[in-house]
Amino acid sequence: MSIKSALFGLTLSQLADVAAQNGLPRFAAKQMADWLYAKNVSTIDEMSNLSKSGRAKLAESYEVGRRDPLEVATSTDGTKKYLFAASKGFIETAYIPDADRHTLCVSSQVGCKMNCQFCMTGKQGFQASLTAGEILNQLASIDEREQMTNMVFMGMGEPLDNIDEVLRAIEILTSPWGYGWSPRRITLSTIGVTSQLKRVLDNTEVHMAISMHNANASEREEMMPVQKAFPIAKTVEILRGYDWTGQRRLTFEYTMFNGWNDTPRHVDEITRLLAGLNCRINLIHFNSFPNSTLKGSSQQTMERFRDMLNRRGFVATIRRSRGQDIQAACGLLSTQKQLDNIQRL
Repeated sequence: MSIKSALFGLTLSQLADVAAQNGLPRFAAKQMADWLYAKNVSTIDEMSNLSKSGRAKLAESYEVGRRDPLEVATSTDGTKKYLFAASKGFIETAYIPDADRHTLCVSSQVGCKMNCQFCMTGKQGFQASLTAGEILNQLASIDEREQMTNMVFMGMGEPLDNIDEVLRAIEILTSPWGYGWSPRRITLSTIGVTSQLKRVLDNTEVHMAISMHNANASEREEMMPVQKAFPIAKTVEILRGYDWTGQRRLTFEYTMFNGWNDTPRHVDEITRLLAGLNCRINLIHFNSFPNSTLKGSSQQTMERFRDMLNRRGFVATIRRSRGQDIQAACGLLSTQKQLDNIQRL
């Protein structure tokens, strides 16, 4: 039996190509987009304003291609972690409710190549990049999809290592024929893949979050091997070429570790690196995981560090950790268990 291609995750121009190849009028592309993204249908047969013969022709080679989650775990704080099957492996997605704000933390890859020492996803290694459809399926296939106010590309994987599919997903999210979201509802987190950073800055208006974690180059390289290929100083140099004084927000993420990056000297390093750049600094609790010897900074140390940064003129805050009891907090997403189970079969 032949494997059918997914319509879900295709852009309007790609849907126009599908329409042409299947003898449908060009305006059928917008009709399909409306069914896929506004009406959230599960089958081609539900696309009732396409001709019956057109639907039958489409169904020969295509399916909608959405997948329901395999599992869901719920934290005591209301956070949910969804497990999805991808074409090559599994991914996890975190839903974080907070009063009238509903945030979805989506994955862009199965695993990750970056091997940051404080991240379970990096310890899993890299299996595959997701398609735009697999990225958006994390939104479209959960019960809370209608409530969602924000999306962050902060789940499994490095978004800029899968730049083409991530840009397609953002196009669908922000286009009037797609989900029609404002780009201000979307934040993309990256370690700073400098070879692709300008593409996302030039082609989208989404907020940016840079995984800095240490402003000292040699110390950062110890914990983040990608520092050698993508120096944080080069990332900041690129960012200085853009306007951050308007609504578009720039944030630097900084997970804090006892003795490694939480001293007054490190405040000095951050000040030198980011001086004059309109940005925020988000201090993050380290969430320990099995076989890790790292130790996070104390709450008192983090508060002192935050206050020192604020006195230097930065806007620094401490992120409240969510979903720790279900391994959904920052740095804890991993599907290694599912991969191990498959290998044992």
